[in-house]
Amino acid sequence: MKQFGIAIVVALGLLLSACGGGSPSTAGTVTGNWTATLTNADTTPAFTFTTSLTQGGTTTVVTGTNLTFTTSNSCFTSGGTETGSFVLSGTNGNVTGAFQLTIVSGTPPGNTLVLTGTVNNGTIAGNWILSGACTGSGTFTMTKM
Repeated sequence: MKQFGIAIVVALGLLLSACGGGSPSTAGTVTGNWTATLTNADTTPAFTFTTSLTQGGTTTVVTGTNLTFTTSNSCFTSGGTETGSFVLSGTNGNVTGAFQLTIVSGTPPGNTLVLTGTVNNGTIAGNWILSGACTGSGTFTMTKM
């Protein structure tokens, strides 16, 4: 529960930092197909998955579809939902900024995976926390395919 509270605080911070100046026309996009590699805190492999992210027009909302875990695990066997947010800027095609993605398991229910990181062009890197029946934490890298 503590980790879920931390995820909410991070998400609110991301959303609040989006208020203020900047032109939406200069913002980049994270829309596209991504592959993610998550590593445990002890540097052993944790999860890999692919997903299609869609930026919600000129908003900071990100939705995910086609979520597929490519490593066998008992935490995310089928289904699930993805929601996220970002604060991006872009110049000369280089997209940068803060990123957060939350994945809630379908089967089995009750697992929440929160990824918080930084976008730099076609890569997102940062930290992850898993809470629920399954728990864990570590680092991740997502690459746009």
